[in-house]
Amino acid sequence: MSHAWQLQEAKNKFSNLVERAQQEGPQVVTKHGKEAVVVLSVDDYKKITKPRESLVTFLQQSPLGGMELDLSRDKNPPRDVAL
Repeated sequence: MSHAWQLQEAKNKFSNLVERAQQEGPQVVTKHGKEAVVVLSVDDYKKITKPRESLVTFLQQSPLGGMELDLSRDKNPPRDVAL
């Protein structure tokens, strides 16, 4: 759960702020009563900034990656729809 810190409190207790970010999650620092920044652990930062792989790569690496799929299209005309 995040905790809001006033800027002056964050400055005075920076070590505590860092420790809480590592143990409890992101910590919000406010400036003049408004949210200004978020302090978060490196692990949390890496989770949100890691490069995303493409859908093709993801599917190729899945347990079903070696399956043969029939991707041919049906040549029959579409059914009639009354509008």
